[in-house]
Amino acid sequence: MLNALEVFTTVVVGLMVGVEFSVAFVINRILDALPGDSGQLGRAHGGRMLGAVMPVWYIGSLVLAAVWAVAAWHDPGAGLVVTAGGLLVLSVIMSILLLVPINNRGRTWTPENRPEDWKEQMNRWDRYHYARVAVIVAAFALLVTALT
Repeated sequence: MLNALEVFTTVVVGLMVGVEFSVAFVINRILDALPGDSGQLGRAHGGRMLGAVMPVWYIGSLVLAAVWAVAAWHDPGAGLVVTAGGLLVLSVIMSILLLVPINNRGRTWTPENRPEDWKEQMNRWDRYHYARVAVIVAAFALLVTALT
């Protein structure tokens, strides 16, 4: 049963990393290259769509890592899982304090109501997101290492 939990947790976190990596390095670059207001509208739609699902994914990943850490407390890789869980906690804190406030504003913007500094706010979100991606990649790497 513990092996199934380990694999399931690693897959869930790995898929989350893949989605967030794709947002950072593929989707946002595509949206930024679109003509006119299309990129801003795409970011607003993405903010609404992913803003609804990612909190569940982040918290779910954290809960799975915590259950794994408790279940494998005396195993050699438990320290790696605990550290990965700490990084997932950090990613949730980063999300709540840094990214969610910008996302909540941006998902309501249209070309008619967006603020003049909307691009600067999106650039700030992107920088915070790059840092968060690095944190969850590190957590994923630790979980993969704990599997071996």
